[in-house]
Amino acid sequence: MPETSLSPPAADAVLAPAAEHLPLRRGPLLVTSLLAVTAGALIYLAPLAAVWRTAWPYALLFAALGTAQLVTVARVLARPASRRVVLAAGAALAVLVVWFLTRRTPLLPGPSPWIPADSVIGFVDYLCAGLQVIGVAGFGIGWVLRAVARSGGADAQARRRPRLRRVAGAVAVTPVTLVVLLATFVGFSGASDGLAGAGFPGDTVPPRHLPAGKRSTVEYCRIDGVPLAMDIYTPPAGAATPGRGAPVAIYIHGGGLVLGDRKLSGLGASLSNHQAALFTPLRERLNANGYLVASIDYRLTPAAPWPAPLDDAKCAVRFLRAHATDLGIDPSRIGTWGASGGGWLSSMLGLTGRQDGTGPYAEQSSAVQAVVDMFGPTDLNDFADAPPFIRFLLWAGIGTSTATRHSASPINYVTGSAPPFLILHGAQDEDIAPRQSVRFAERLRTAGVPAEFVEVAGTGHTLATPGQRPSTQEVTDMVVDFFRATLR
Repeated sequence: MPETSLSPPAADAVLAPAAEHLPLRRGPLLVTSLLAVTAGALIYLAPLAAVWRTAWPYALLFAALGTAQLVTVARVLARPASRRVVLAAGAALAVLVVWFLTRRTPLLPGPSPWIPADSVIGFVDYLCAGLQVIGVAGFGIGWVLRAVARSGGADAQARRRPRLRRVAGAVAVTPVTLVVLLATFVGFSGASDGLAGAGFPGDTVPPRHLPAGKRSTVEYCRIDGVPLAMDIYTPPAGAATPGRGAPVAIYIHGGGLVLGDRKLSGLGASLSNHQAALFTPLRERLNANGYLVASIDYRLTPAAPWPAPLDDAKCAVRFLRAHATDLGIDPSRIGTWGASGGGWLSSMLGLTGRQDGTGPYAEQSSAVQAVVDMFGPTDLNDFADAPPFIRFLLWAGIGTSTATRHSASPINYVTGSAPPFLILHGAQDEDIAPRQSVRFAERLRTAGVPAEFVEVAGTGHTLATPGQRPSTQEVTDMVVDFFRATLR
């Protein structure tokens, strides 16, 4: 009788490892997918301290999700296997679910845990979600390709792929890898403010008895649960007029309502380009003339849809009036200035300040008594010839709706009750055409509003170019004289 032997199926069952533990190649697709989900985790973990200060339950959730993502990525790198890749994809999907529920639906309570990440670049949370999508898609494609290879049998799996196919696969993944690297750089830089610490500051003080000649940071409003910071620069002792409250100049940073913050260092400061608005020389001159200068943060778009930035600026005015006695200011003498997006927001504040806004201090007025608009856009439907990046910022911050752009354009709110305007625009400005300021000044004058337009020769999208005419010093004098005349 012949000797019996172990049947092939039984041998296969004993010798073959479980499917979920079969090793995978650390190819370009898997590496790019792991990089994408890791970058996404780093983006929402970077401002974790700020999230803790505003919504600690979300901070705990983010910490748990980040730990899960980083652990699963480390396990896949240590030993790529089907089960571990599925767990990494599941962790990324969990982040996407949280993002959708907190960002795109009203199902979970506020404040939004993504606002701190969006405090310097207003679309960082979209980059985070996009990276997670790329990671999940890459894991899925890799799993499908592996399943197809396995369907060809063990011999097909054992055969090494031809070198040409491996090179072709790497080339096909390269564009996605470059997109992931760019999104990683932009997203993490924005979420961490260039490692300077983005989000709401932890060192705010009450708005009373602030030291003379110093900068103090206060929380001026909390709208939809989001705290907003204001840097207050008080005039030096003896600069204010005795027996009278100090006038106020509110500075609104630029960045197209999508970029930047009030800080003087870090990535946000670079994106705001405070130098173009002559912030430092103007702040020093105004302080020396007895003015209190207030520089504000506001919620950026698209993280907070329009008109959130305008609502925040109005709330800043109401805050100052509500604390006029504590701050030693005259609530009837408040002006505002800003450049580019800050000029746009300053103009909207000047023209709509008498209309209601959201947030606290509703008993106070949001109106200002003077506006300095430095090359701010005034007609958002007049950007057909603008550079691509400027049109991208407008699309990201306001959208493409003609009606929405009309509602966000200062030129459509001009009435005879508007405060005096000083409008300055570089003659060589290619980002925002000077014609916008020219038409805006004409519309104001036609309505009977005191409005002075100054075209600055030899400069573009800034008022700080050496050799410009009027010079930087002359423009500074012009702005100070305008505030002194209108807020006397």
